[in-house]
Amino acid sequence: MPHDIRLIAVDMDGTLLDGDGNVPEPLWELLPRLAERGVAFVPASGRQLATLRATFGDDAHTMSFIAENGAYVVRDGVEVASDPIDPAFVERAVRRLRTLSREGYDLGVVVCGKRSAYIERTDRAFRDQASAYYAALEQVDDVLAVDDAVLKLAIYDFAPAEESVGRALDDLAETHRVVVSGEHWVDIMNIGVDKGVALRRLQATAGVTPGQTVAFGDYLNDLEMLDAADWSFAMQNAHPEVVARARHRAPSNVDHGVISTIERLLAAE
Repeated sequence: MPHDIRLIAVDMDGTLLDGDGNVPEPLWELLPRLAERGVAFVPASGRQLATLRATFGDDAHTMSFIAENGAYVVRDGVEVASDPIDPAFVERAVRRLRTLSREGYDLGVVVCGKRSAYIERTDRAFRDQASAYYAALEQVDDVLAVDDAVLKLAIYDFAPAEESVGRALDDLAETHRVVVSGEHWVDIMNIGVDKGVALRRLQATAGVTPGQTVAFGDYLNDLEMLDAADWSFAMQNAHPEVVARARHRAPSNVDHGVISTIERLLAAE
């Protein structure tokens, strides 16, 4: 067991959050205990920064966050790094996704900016999915007309994304990072953007080593983050590739596996 934990990076959906998408109640008692021991608790998510801050409320102003799957990194309220996408590529990708929709793919596109996220699709089914992850969300007539630095394109596919739009966008991976981030979500970012790069930036800023780092994840967008931590945990409910990559296992998110594992690590210290 580690004897000098300084940073715990935790994916949200399928990892920290319970089966209803809520933060487990025991976490609120655990957070001040971690702070007292000098351990940074870092949510690392495909969700936007505004959503993560809203989730953690009064605790958020002293926390670090890895948002937008690593495209936006903040420590103690100060930006550590961000990686906007070239506007010409954003336009090309959005037009491509509009074409796929006309061809029969059941897609909703979220253009994820620094200030807000933007959507064109108006039906309740898609808005419910988008609003669950984006607290700052604007309905616009044309997502290509917004004036904001775009950090990520998030595509919701009503079919299983890994076998549907994820494959349809394979060629974009030649120039950009295309990652299946959930059963129905695919994210497009710049090459070199992932949770692992973001975590290493935080480690460097905070003077923390991989040996002092614990990471928890369940899906494909967590792989590089697990690589950046010597103490990497795949949830019991994790994707098989995540299980193969992580060094350790944790109980499932519905069993509050993150919290029970942290308690076990703290007791070992």
